[in-house]
This record gives sequence, structure tokens and C-alpha cells, in this order.
Amino acid sequence: IGSNILGTGNDLNITLKMGAGAFVCGEETALIHSIEGKRGMPRPRPPFPAVKGLFDKPTVINNVETLANISSIVEHGAEWFSGMGTEGSKGTKVFAISGMVNRTGLIEVPMGTSLRDVVFSIAGGIPNNKRCKAVQIGGPSGGCIPEAHLDVETDYEALKDFGAIMGSGGLVVADESTCMVDFAKFFMEFVQKESCGKCIPCREGTREMLEILTAITRPRRKESDSDALIRFQGVIRLEKLAKIIKDTSLCGLGQTAPNPVLSTLRWFRDEYEAHVFDRDCPAGACTDLVGVSCRNSCPVGTETWRYVALIARGEYENAYRVIRKTNPFPSVCARICNHPCEQACRAGATGGDAIAIRTLKRFVVDRVDPSSLVPVPIAVAGADAARIAVIGAGPSGLTAAHNLSLLGHKVTVYERDSKPGGMLICTIPEYRLPRGVLEKEIASLQNENMEIVCNTAIGKDITIDGLFDDGFKAVYIALGAHTSRKLSLDNESADGVFAGIKFLKAHNMESKELGSGRLGVIGGGNSAMDAARVAIRQKNVESVTIFYRRSLAEMPAYAEEVEAGLEEGITIEELVAPVEIRAENGKLAGVRFVRNKLGEPDSSGRRRPIAVEGSEFDVDLDTLVVAISEQPETDVLDGVDLIGGNNLSIDSESSATSRPGVFGGGDVVDGPSSVIEAIAAGKRAAEMIDRFVSGKILKRINRPVLPSVYLEPTESSEEDGDVLVARVAASHVPAKDRVGNFNEVELCISEQDAICEAKRCMRCDLDFTVSE
Repeated sequence: IGSNILGTGNDLNITLKMGAGAFVCGEETALIHSIEGKRGMPRPRPPFPAVKGLFDKPTVINNVETLANISSIVEHGAEWFSGMGTEGSKGTKVFAISGMVNRTGLIEVPMGTSLRDVVFSIAGGIPNNKRCKAVQIGGPSGGCIPEAHLDVETDYEALKDFGAIMGSGGLVVADESTCMVDFAKFFMEFVQKESCGKCIPCREGTREMLEILTAITRPRRKESDSDALIRFQGVIRLEKLAKIIKDTSLCGLGQTAPNPVLSTLRWFRDEYEAHVFDRDCPAGACTDLVGVSCRNSCPVGTETWRYVALIARGEYENAYRVIRKTNPFPSVCARICNHPCEQACRAGATGGDAIAIRTLKRFVVDRVDPSSLVPVPIAVAGADAARIAVIGAGPSGLTAAHNLSLLGHKVTVYERDSKPGGMLICTIPEYRLPRGVLEKEIASLQNENMEIVCNTAIGKDITIDGLFDDGFKAVYIALGAHTSRKLSLDNESADGVFAGIKFLKAHNMESKELGSGRLGVIGGGNSAMDAARVAIRQKNVESVTIFYRRSLAEMPAYAEEVEAGLEEGITIEELVAPVEIRAENGKLAGVRFVRNKLGEPDSSGRRRPIAVEGSEFDVDLDTLVVAISEQPETDVLDGVDLIGGNNLSIDSESSATSRPGVFGGGDVVDGPSSVIEAIAAGKRAAEMIDRFVSGKILKRINRPVLPSVYLEPTESSEEDGDVLVARVAASHVPAKDRVGNFNEVELCISEQDAICEAKRCMRCDLDFTVSE
């Protein structure tokens, strides 16, 4: 680029050499061979390139990133450059961010910047409100760092402690839908192909590692004769091979090739074991193991694709049968389910709109009478049938009782309230879930093997010891979470301050209107939104304001509920937190709040609210509803272990508690969760309780349900008016017509819209059934 540069007598010539693009040429001796026109393969060292390198001359090798920094260091000085970074890693680093983040691309950050800042602050976090699972750093031969350790600094030595490397700055973000076994297999495929083949550990070892990873992700129908042995050796063989390859390979490619496997084994060993022993993919990404993604993501295992296909064919009763086969609460879930199946829908994952599965379910349940298609028990429970007690008549308890009754057991459900339904009837307002629909669905679950006893509370009217003394062989605890958490502020017991659960129960169970005037709700979840939308419908309430400590975009309440609340006239004050409840003569006068700003992301991936000093302000209120969260009342339980003093401790495999014969599930175990998760917990417990009273081992057998029924795809045509269109949206009663009454807000779609929407389905099941 010049002779006698600036009169110094120095010449500088640069020659560009086009190589073959082999990954192994990132190793310095392989790079030298490539420049010399030889095959890019490493050689043993010493001699090192600084002694004998390119064309046998002493050679200094640096990458482009290093060279790019030189001019800035010359211009600004070494102290300027050393002022950035950590003690052991100076300057800045360029990362190429890809994967499941809102913003991908190239970034440059000071060394020492935490990976959490990179993922959540710079890259904008994880899309679709999913959780971050891990970050792969260092490229194909880098390592995987789980979300819990993302506070690690981007420092060469710090990353080594986690089995990762900085590498060239490749950074791939994985969300909760990523299978870490498949993730490792993807990188191993690349590394194995790029192996130059010179040394046996890398050439043969990476090939065998890839064979093991392939075998444990392969389904039975594609399994080779040797797969069974490979799967049996599984994780142990994989780990042993990885360590040998790492220690004995000739160059950096082979020495780092096992990193993705070793790091994922270290942090996600349970996923490997699930693939090996259960033939299951917990993330639902290995479709050959788990089947269609929408069905696999459903906690109760409903064959979603199947009833959507039947809707497209106009076979509505058959569609209902498919739903009812796995879910005893179709009409409830058609209205209030958080529809995880839609999150997994491939139609949405490919850039379009996910199929409106819950809306289609609502169409089916509104056209079919549930009482006409109710399963009948295998046998009427006789005198010698096992008696089983269920404590709590919520969705989890009723599901367990119903399933056990179908198996011929004699089940008694004890409910402390005056009506069965649990949180469904206590807290879900009628405009979301009409009482007639709920009562009819609960009635359809009952049969001669099942009895519901209301107004009977555990710890007061019955005890676990007493139930066993009365001859019950097993007890299922499904108390739910019926106690609102407190703010722990003075004057919280003042007149006019209500717990969220108490406020909702008063309306739903007793038809009472609590509160008046200016009403405030503290919280951002579904309970808070339900309380606010109930309040806005009450005659004595002038205004309703929700106060939430984070931003509106981070509210955990369902987005459609938030939007509906705003339409109805509810005001939402975001980024505020209560610091004092003001009372006069024992009656609520108002609340003092402090404004928040968003700080660093916490373990949930959401940015932590931080109080802004000096930003306090007062709000005059006549009524305050505290709906920040709920917790179970487990102090009434005797002889069972608890977690954190509030939640029931169970074995995740068997649903069994520490006391033999006592099982648990639902909100009393997991805290407040969705209705479909509660139903799933009841199904799992019923299976285990049946095994327990039958004297069988308490182990769940996980057999993936792959599509086995072929339904011919229906065709769409413009003449029939059912061409593929955008996602259907259910209509709602106009806001002006729904405030002041509790009529159902969401309306059912038309038959034509239902068929059009069903025909948008990509029919992922055909990947399985057609090939059979």
C-alpha cells in the first residue's frame, strides 16, 4: 500500500490470498498451509509460526478484528484502550447476534459487558414473551451458557470457567422452545463436516458423537438396529468421548469441537436423559419424538390438528369428541385457556399468523351439546372399589375425580365453598365465563362413581388422618390458591381496602358489590384485570385505575383482557408502586405511590423496576383492591412437606407428597397458573393414584402420540368463499353495551369464518401420516 511511506523508508505490501473457506483454517498452521497452496490441515507444534511459519519464515498471525483495532490504539494511546474492559481482557469486542432475539446483527461492546445486558438491553430480549433458555457463544465450537448465569462477563477467562470461548464473537440466543440436544447436534454436524480428518480423535470421535446425538433424537419408526445399543450407552458414552476428543485432538477445532455437547450436558443433562430414557423432547422441538407441535404444547395432549381438520370438513361432533377425549372442560378452555398451542403453531412461527385454535374450539363447543358426548365409566364402583378423596373442587380436583371415577373407583370430592368450580367460579367473572356454561360442564363430569360434598373444609371439618381412618385409600390435594398476598403496608386492614380474591368472591359467589367511588387496583395479572373489569361494571363505582409497577407491555395479564379493559374505560398507571396507604378514622383515604424506572433485567427476563427518588405522589381513593398475587392455604395440611412454607411439595414424576397415599397438584403445588395446567395436573395425578391403589409402580410411561389417523386435506377455492385469509378474530360486544352488565363479551365466530380459519392450518400431521 506504499513505498517509502511518509519518507520513513518503510515499504508495506499487502497480498490478498483467497482460500477455500474451510473452518479448520481458523487454526494458524492450517491457515499457513492454505496460503502456501497446500491442503488446509494443521501440523504439530513446535516449531511455532513465530519461529517457522509461512514459507518457513517467522510469521506473526493476527485476525482482522485485532488489526482493525491498531489504528485506534495508535491514535488514542494504549491507556485509552486499556481503560475499557476488564483486568484480563482489554478493549472492546464485536459480537454477531443471532437466534431468538428481537434485534439481530453486529454490536460492539466493552469487554466485561454481561451477556444479560447483551441479550436483553442491546438485542431487545426474547420475542413473543418467551423466556431465554441459553446463549451459545464462540461459534460452532463454543459453549452454551444457561439463562441463570447470563450475568457472566464477556471476559476470556470468565467464559472458560463455563466451558465456553469468546471465539470470533458468534452469539446465538436460544429461547424456551429450543431443544438443547438438537441444538448441540446442529453444531456437531457442522464441526464434523469441517474436520480436516488428519487426526483420529477429531475425525472419528466427532462422527461417533454425531451418531449418538442422531440416535437419541430418532423415533422408533426410523430407528436402526444399532440405535438401541447406542441409546442405552447414551449420555455416559457421549460425555466420555467428548473429553477424550478435547484432550487428544491435534488442533483447536478438535479440541473445542465437544464444547457444545459438554456445556449442554453440564447445564441441561435432564433433557439428554429425557431423550435417552423417555424418548421425549421436553422442549417439543424434536418433532419425530413428540409429534405435531400444537398437540405437544397442549398440557393435556389434545390432538389440536385433528379437530381443526375436522372443522374444515364440517364434522363438528367428531371435532368435539377429539377435544373431549383429553379435556373434561372444553367449554371452559374455549373461553379462558391461555392457548399455548397457538404459541407453538407453525403457521405463526413462519412469519404468518398462528391458527386461532381457541376461537375454533369455542365454535365447536357452542354447536355441540356436551351432555350428549360424555364418557361413561368402565364399571360402576362396587363395595370393594377403592375409595379416593379429593380435596378441592377446582379444575384440577374435578379432573382427577372424573378420571378416577371413569376407571371404576369411588371418589368423594370435598369443597369448602358452597358450589364446586374452585377458582373458575370464585374469581372468573361471568362476562368471561357464563355461570350456566360452567355449571353445565361440571354437571356433565359427574356420574354414579363420583360425589361432591360442599361446605366442607380441610383442617376444620375433615383431616387427612380422618379420611384414612374412614377407609379412603388415597387422597388428592387440590386446594388451589385462594389467599391474596399482602402489600405489607400499614393501614392495609382499613375500611375500603380489599384483597383481590375477597373482592372477586363477593361478586361471583354472593352477588355483593364491594367498594364505591374512586377505585384503585394494585397488580398487573389476570386477577387484577378481572377485579378492575368487575369494578367498572358496578353502579357505585365512579372510576377504576390499575396501578402497575412495570410498563404496560410487561403486564402478565392476557393482552386481549388488557385491551378490553381499556375499551371499557379503565385507566392504567404504569411504572408506579405503592409505598403508603393513607387512612382517616380507620377508613381508606388514599395511597402514596413512587414512580419507577426500568433497570436491569431480572431472572424472568423482564427489566427490574427501580424506584425514582423523590418521585412520590398521592392518589385519593375510596376503594383499594390488592391483587398482586395469590398463594395456597397449606397451614391446614398435616403430615406433608411444604416448599417455601406455602406450596405443597410433590414428586414431579408421581405427583406423590412426602406422605404415602397423599398426592397433590394444581395451584397448591405450582402457585397461580392457567386452567389448562391445572387440568393437566389432575390428569397426571389420577393416573398415578390409580396405579397406587392398584399396587403398581408409580412411574409414568411417556409414549409420544404421533398422528396415526389420515384426514384428507380440504381444498379452498374463491368460488366457495373459503380462500386462505388472515387470522380470524372473534367479535366482541361493543364497550358501550357491556359496561353495567355481566353478559358474555366475546362472541362466537360464524360457520364460514370457522371453516376458513381451519383451512389455514398447515396440517403438520401429514408429515407423519402420509409417510407411514
